Amino acid sequence: MEPVLITSCLAAFLLYFNTLDAEFAYDDSRAIKTNPDVLPTTPILQLLWDDFWGTPLTHSGSHKSYRPLTVLSFRLNYMWAEFSPRTYHVTNVALHVAATGLFALLARVLTPHARLARTAAPLLFAAHPIHTEAVAGVVGRADVGAAIFFLGALLSYIRYCGCGRSGRGGAVGRRAWLGAALVSATLSMLTKEHGITALAVCAAYHVLVHAKLRPRDLLLVLTERRYRGVLEGLLALGVALVVLLSFRLAIMGSQPPEFAPADNPAADCDSVGVRALTFLFLPAFNFWLLLCPATLSFDWSMEAIPLVTSLADPRNLATLVMYSCIVLMVGAILVGLRRRRAAEEMGVSLGEGVGGETTDVMVVGVSLLVLPFLPATNLFFYVGFVVAERILYIPSMGACLLVGWGAHRLHSKARSPHTRRFLLAGLAALFLLFAARTWRRNRDWATEENLYRSGIHINPPKAYGNLANILSSQGKKEEAETAYKKALSYRANMADVHYNLGILYQEQKRYEEALHEYKLAIQFRPRMAMAHLNLGLVLGLLGQKQEAAEVYRHCSQLDGSGLKDPRTHEATKISALFNLGRLLADDGHFEKAIGVYREAVAKMPPHYQPQSLFNMLGEALFKLERYDEAERWYREALRVKSDHVPAHLTYGKLLAKINRMGEAEEWFLRARELAPNDSTVHQHFGQFLSEAERHDAAADHYLRAAQLAPMEYEIIFNAANTLRQAGRNDQAEEYYRLAVQLRPQEATSHMNLGAMLHVNGKLLEAESSYLEALRLKPDDTITRTNLQKLRHLLAKKGISPSR
Repeated sequence: MEPVLITSCLAAFLLYFNTLDAEFAYDDSRAIKTNPDVLPTTPILQLLWDDFWGTPLTHSGSHKSYRPLTVLSFRLNYMWAEFSPRTYHVTNVALHVAATGLFALLARVLTPHARLARTAAPLLFAAHPIHTEAVAGVVGRADVGAAIFFLGALLSYIRYCGCGRSGRGGAVGRRAWLGAALVSATLSMLTKEHGITALAVCAAYHVLVHAKLRPRDLLLVLTERRYRGVLEGLLALGVALVVLLSFRLAIMGSQPPEFAPADNPAADCDSVGVRALTFLFLPAFNFWLLLCPATLSFDWSMEAIPLVTSLADPRNLATLVMYSCIVLMVGAILVGLRRRRAAEEMGVSLGEGVGGETTDVMVVGVSLLVLPFLPATNLFFYVGFVVAERILYIPSMGACLLVGWGAHRLHSKARSPHTRRFLLAGLAALFLLFAARTWRRNRDWATEENLYRSGIHINPPKAYGNLANILSSQGKKEEAETAYKKALSYRANMADVHYNLGILYQEQKRYEEALHEYKLAIQFRPRMAMAHLNLGLVLGLLGQKQEAAEVYRHCSQLDGSGLKDPRTHEATKISALFNLGRLLADDGHFEKAIGVYREAVAKMPPHYQPQSLFNMLGEALFKLERYDEAERWYREALRVKSDHVPAHLTYGKLLAKINRMGEAEEWFLRARELAPNDSTVHQHFGQFLSEAERHDAAADHYLRAAQLAPMEYEIIFNAANTLRQAGRNDQAEEYYRLAVQLRPQEATSHMNLGAMLHVNGKLLEAESSYLEALRLKPDDTITRTNLQKLRHLLAKKGISPSR
């Protein structure tokens, strides 16, 4: 094994070593944590019918990103360590090392006598900062994996061509390499869509490098016997291309994906001229990122790159320069091909110069640079991004190969050792600069907060909006609110930001402000189901129940066609029906609630988790004393989720109601095993024991509930009552005092405290509590009666009342 291969692989590993403990970032959560296809519970064949995000390809909201092999790799990671980010990052780094090793092999094959070229190219590839998104971001695995199979296809095809030329291996061996190339290209496409361009690169290699044909000589392939091997290879590549494209179109339902205008503003522009100028400029911008990756961002949407609106825009000069460079390179290739043909006719060898190895390297380098990038140019179909650094993973191979060969040619032509040393120092400096930028950029990808902060100067609305979500999840609510408002100051129509700001206000019980933000979210995205659902929740909290019911009903009828995340949309519609039913049940309209719950059951999609819905349906039936039906739905809730604690409690209450006390206690005990630190479990178990007149045990459970939820008035008050029933009067007095502290304006708390003090012989304190209760509720008969009895007792003891 060559030292350069080991060195480049080692560099690839060391430069990304600091990503191994990184979090999931940006799209990672959606592609992995919320993707049902990653879970072993989803049939593995479902991967063949869903897109990269777990949405059926035929759904109008699908991105049509078909990458089943990448999703399969996520699934294997899940089987290894579930959602531990480290295992996913370890896999990504290992794949990058493998891709670097294969690229080093390709460089050796293409430049066998140019040591500097085959050294510089893989080292620059290993360290190139443009790869940080693909390697440090787990979603970028699609690009790294596609590159591995892409290189496998090209190396196999080169071997196929070599067998044909030398005669080694026979027809069977030669076609085995051809089959390997076609299989690898297919796997590359199934890892990420642009992997299919491996077929085009193989064709370019066969025609221009191996067969040494000029473009105008292509017809000779059809007519001359000596080119039968070329015809065989091109036919195989062409048939594979047609089959794979047909399969791709068929499986996506022959429908193009739909993208939000913010994802690709130029595609949504009405002006043909603006679209053309912008789409011509974007490849130049990508080419500049390959040459100078100083400015990188996690997201380039929302006009982070403004549209090119006129010919006077100076960016058109960059466009002109880039296309001029491509024309010059293609021209140099054509000149080289012409010279090579002339030299062959004369029996002369051209060596490394134009027409020799330089032409071969340029053919492969330009093919790798241009062809894999073509699907992202918007020339054939619109894509859902402006710039995505990870798609440059394969094109960067072409750039590194050309730079490496150029360095080799300059080095070989240098006339003095000083010039050669200067050139080598420049290459070393470039590698070190790349390495330092990569290492630093990896730190940005280590956490989502770092990543979003790093993108503020490039895409402030997107960066501030995402940063606010992170700050909010960290409990930094004031900073999050400021970040949300910053995002909206740049782009006021971001429905997601308005929605998330509404969530923040709702958590802070700033309900009027939350209502305002939810309404704005709905204004900018009328079919945003989550905003409707939360609007209904807030209206219910404000007592506007009729309005809440109307919002829930409207939410349940929203159309989900064309949306990015149809699973969440459909599940939210069922949640709206769930909350509508609960609203009706809370008002005592149990029959109507049952009707809504049954409608939700009938409409719920397969991925909806129905245990809470089934449980609430059972609750409504229980209230109507339809116990057999209630039991069936409690059982259904426990069938779909055997550890659903609320169903354990409600089922236990039902069994107690119909005097199946032993069974009831078993369900309460199971609930306690499942959630020993849930105050609600101990509260309900305590209530069951109290009704069974097992007051001492009931008191113990209420005490545990009070320890777990010391600020919950109902739990504290019921604990005091149960302690009193158990004859534990001193503890009962303590908890009545706590209840008074929690709700000093609650007359019942003062009355019960007075009664307990009365029993405990603290007569003057009891009198004070009774009087406070009467101040809050002057017409309470029980309190008046107790006060009269207390004063009679005080008179007997010769104690003067306090007032």
